[in-house]
Amino acid sequence: MTVYLDDWRQPARLGPVDDRWSHLVADTDEELHAFAARLGLRRASFQSRAGRPHHDHYDLPERARVAAVGLGAVEVSWRELGRRLRARRPARTAT
Repeated sequence: MTVYLDDWRQPARLGPVDDRWSHLVADTDEELHAFAARLGLRRASFQSRAGRPHHDHYDLPERARVAAVGLGAVEVSWRELGRRLRARRPARTAT
């Protein structure tokens, strides 16, 4: 299992933090939460939408990027991350 960090780097202010933000995802939510805890991210920062578990992620500020990579996050392009997330989507059923 792997934790991935994309290169999105979207400038934004999230709460009190004004930074460039990327997405932190993993093969499983358990692995993602454990990794996020090691980085010091709050569980309340987890982004999830009902019916779309393939989009579950944490937003990670640029200032935490070096620490994430140091803990083993694999840097990927935002396009590569998109391909990985699409591959995790449930198959559509015929109507």
